[in-house]
Amino acid sequence: MAPVTGQSSSGRSVREKNPNLLLNALPADVYARVRRDLSPVSVTLRQLLHEADAIVDHVYFPANGFCSMVTLLRDGRMVEVATVGREGAVGALGAMEDVLTPTATMVQGKMGPCPAMPADAFRREMDRLGPFHRLVMRHTQALIGIAMQSTACNATHSIEQRLARWLLAAADHMESDEFDLTQEFAAMMLGASRQTVTLAAGVLQKAGALRYHRGHVTIVDRAALEGLSCECYRRIVGLLESSRPKR
Repeated sequence: MAPVTGQSSSGRSVREKNPNLLLNALPADVYARVRRDLSPVSVTLRQLLHEADAIVDHVYFPANGFCSMVTLLRDGRMVEVATVGREGAVGALGAMEDVLTPTATMVQGKMGPCPAMPADAFRREMDRLGPFHRLVMRHTQALIGIAMQSTACNATHSIEQRLARWLLAAADHMESDEFDLTQEFAAMMLGASRQTVTLAAGVLQKAGALRYHRGHVTIVDRAALEGLSCECYRRIVGLLESSRPKR
C-alpha cells in the first residue's frame, strides 16, 4: 500500500488515520513495518474469504462493512457465530498457528478494498510479541466471547429477539440504519427457516421498529428495536468496546 501522509499544523509529516481501527491504533513505527505487507483486495458481497476446514492464507483488515464467521453443517446450512468489522481482523485465529480453521468467513456488508496480509507475514509480526500481537489477541479474545454469547442466544432466545440483535449489530458495523438484507440470507445466518424470519420481521415492523421492503431494511426506531432485542446485544457491544483499540 502506498504511504499515506499529510501535514500537521507545524508543517511536519503525519500519518493519516487508517479506517481499520486495529491498524490505526498501531504505533507509527510498527504501522510502517506492517503496511509493507498489506495489499488492498477487492471483495464482493457474499464472497467467502476463508472456507471451513481450510488453511488461512491471508488475514483481512476491513475498512468498512463487515464479515460473518459461520459454522457449516453437513446438510449445507450455515449459522453465524460472530461478526467482524473495522474494529478487528478476519482470519487471525486460523493464521496464528497455520491450522485448519473450523469456520468459514463471508463478506456480509458491502465493503470497499480490504487490506490483506499474507499469513506468513502475519505470523512473523505476531512472533515479535509487540503492539500488533497485543491488539490482535485482545480482539481475538473478544471474538471468542461473542461466539460463546451467540451460542447461548441461539439456544435460549426467540427468533424475534435474535433478529433484532442481528439487525442492531449490522447497523453498528455499517454505521447506517439502512442496508440491504434478504430474508433468505437472514434465515441462513440465524439458522432458521425463511418463513420463520418473515414472521419475525413482521413482528418487528408492527412494533414500529423497522421498515422492510424488497430486501432493504430501514431501522426507524432504534430504541424500540433494542427493546425487542435480548440482553445479548448489549453484552456483545460491551465485548467489542472492551477490545476496541484506543489511540
